[in-house]
Amino acid sequence: MAIPLSILDLALITKGQTAGEAIAASVALAQQAEASGYQRVWYAEHHNMSSIASSATSVLIAHIAANTATIRLGAGGIMLPNHSPLTIAEQFGTLSAIHPGRIDLGLGRAPGSDQVTMRALRRDLTSADTFPQDVVELQGYLSDTSRIAGVEAIPGKGSNVPLYILGSSLFGAQLAAALGLPYAFASHFAPASLLEAVAIYRRQFKPSAQLEKPYVIAGVNVVAADTTAAAEEEFHLLKRARVSALYGRGGRTFTDEEAELVLGSEAGQAIEQMVTYSAVGTPSEVKEYLERFTKLSDADELIVAHQHTSPEGRLRSVRLLAEAMPSASPASSHA
Repeated sequence: MAIPLSILDLALITKGQTAGEAIAASVALAQQAEASGYQRVWYAEHHNMSSIASSATSVLIAHIAANTATIRLGAGGIMLPNHSPLTIAEQFGTLSAIHPGRIDLGLGRAPGSDQVTMRALRRDLTSADTFPQDVVELQGYLSDTSRIAGVEAIPGKGSNVPLYILGSSLFGAQLAAALGLPYAFASHFAPASLLEAVAIYRRQFKPSAQLEKPYVIAGVNVVAADTTAAAEEEFHLLKRARVSALYGRGGRTFTDEEAELVLGSEAGQAIEQMVTYSAVGTPSEVKEYLERFTKLSDADELIVAHQHTSPEGRLRSVRLLAEAMPSASPASSHA
């Protein structure tokens, strides 16, 4: 049976690109994903990272939704401790009012930044402690029953924008299970706890108004190209680019030579570990890998981070994967 395929778009600002050009590339990617039969495209909240243009996540979703017609779009995710639940309910309630039936809201508790940036966001180290309560409060604003007497999200109330818990640890699995929400694991960059987290989620899941049975989305990197050698070369360039993304806070970039030195160091081993789950090769090779990964992860849906150093290469990867693995009929919104 075909598995639903979705895309995580990091809105990458590649070398020599402006933020505007990166956003235009994300529009083109979503349009290609829509034409190719993918289920959804999600965008992640990151801050103070010179290579990522999705910091104002809801604004980016609004722009891309206006330039597509049917594909589901959402946050993968909003880092809820950076915001008040009411503000996020209003933002995504507005998106849902403009684009009904197309908006998802994935939620995480990480800062999406470093500690200096956390302070700039006016977030303190204890902000994540109330994440479960904040999710429940947000859920109330988006339903017909606000948890805060006299406070409603307008727009937002009654929209029932579907919520997803994002995680890379056991905490998110336990919370998603307790609240009866779908669970998306960030195995595309934090693979260590994938199998244990999914097992805990499925074992502890309690049905809810949104979801009757467990639903797992697993993240995986994909580099699909016409030849194995071309894909492997791109995969190496991806790892080189991650050096600047991970260690280049405050706008610093590394030269190719510096990045290669980092890749050969202990820090480089951390990058290798991050990309443990990566399908790299020709369409048939990528398909074979993803079929194995689906069984390994016990996933109901795969969310793919198409990795390439150029927008054209990413679009090519999107098309090649869709041709090799026609996606299942559109996935439920889990509302």
